[in-house]
Amino acid sequence: MIAPMFSPHYARTRSGLMHYVEMGAGEPLLLLHQTPRSWDEFRLLMPLLAEQRRVIAPDIIGYGASESIPDHSIERYADSVLALLEELGLDRVDLLGHQLGGIIAIEMSHRRPERLRRLVLSGTPYVDEEFRRERPPMHPLSMVELQDDGRHLMELWVRRSGFYPPARPDLLNRYVRDVLLLEDQAEDGHRAISTYRMEGRTGYRGPVLCIGATADPIAFHQVPRLVERLPQARLEIIQGGMVPLMEQLPEEVAALVSKFLDETVQADSAYGGTP
Repeated sequence: MIAPMFSPHYARTRSGLMHYVEMGAGEPLLLLHQTPRSWDEFRLLMPLLAEQRRVIAPDIIGYGASESIPDHSIERYADSVLALLEELGLDRVDLLGHQLGGIIAIEMSHRRPERLRRLVLSGTPYVDEEFRRERPPMHPLSMVELQDDGRHLMELWVRRSGFYPPARPDLLNRYVRDVLLLEDQAEDGHRAISTYRMEGRTGYRGPVLCIGATADPIAFHQVPRLVERLPQARLEIIQGGMVPLMEQLPEEVAALVSKFLDETVQADSAYGGTP
């Protein structure tokens, strides 16, 4: 159930039916979730950021309550978010992407840099041949075989629990719920990351904040590689942050994001540059 403070909507876009939630007023800030999550990943962060901004958190196409799709790819995701901006009449936005959401943000900044004022990239790797070659093979975290007795639910919980803070079953519960919505497509987002090619797509020269979380075993060591390719980027580290950083430590994230957006308000005329 959605709390009364949030305003849920649907938009019929050229890329399909998109569900999004918003709150607040002012300059628009778009939030893009990781896989296999939904807008709900930002439910604790949104009220903090919406004190000064209009915060919009969509379910990326193929996730949450947005339209399901057969063809998961970073390019497909980026196209759907750009289509949503068109439908909402938003010429330019600030954008925060977490993990998968950050990769989508890079693709958007490559295609339509003039649509983005500033980027916040959290736990976002540089997805090149080295990344694709060295990415460790993992047992599918979000895909389990259905069992008549419901044991698959416990298996799903246990597989993911090592990436989540202890004594936070509420966060794992939200994760499991989002996975169940995806059914047999729960791993398609990870496959989309593995096949994406970011080479030649980091020419955006507007203000960028990159956030690394020290207890994220998958993404933390990858973040500096992206920073190297965005010379204007500012790197901030959150100690003890884990994979669910957006909901684990929302106050810390909100403080970094708000400070960055406030300090760069005069610098966003540099958006859309080329190297």
